[in-house]
Amino acid sequence: MAKHLSLFERRRRRVRTALRAKSGGRPRLSVHRSGRHIYAQVIDDSRGHTVAAASSLEKQFEGSGATVAAAAAVGKTLAERAKAAGVTAVVFDRGGFLFHGRVKALAEAARAGGLEF
Repeated sequence: MAKHLSLFERRRRRVRTALRAKSGGRPRLSVHRSGRHIYAQVIDDSRGHTVAAASSLEKQFEGSGATVAAAAAVGKTLAERAKAAGVTAVVFDRGGFLFHGRVKALAEAARAGGLEF
């Protein structure tokens, strides 16, 4: 069944399966990046509900969302919103994307903003 899946989709499933095993009930910080923007959200999987979200589409982010600086700003904003919602510890779900460039910048900014993972 998994033969028809793309390499990206296989990696994404592998990452999510590993996260379920080690999450310990913590919310999941999920990242999606496109060619133009980057999106991140903190999801409580036990309730199926988004606790906090941020993306480079928001009005406060000017210019292109496809830069490392924009990803860092999104990570910082997400950390602030998650802390305001009472979340301090999460598991990082890179969603099949390699931990490099914009994804790494978002993660480091979220850590600097006070999220633990």
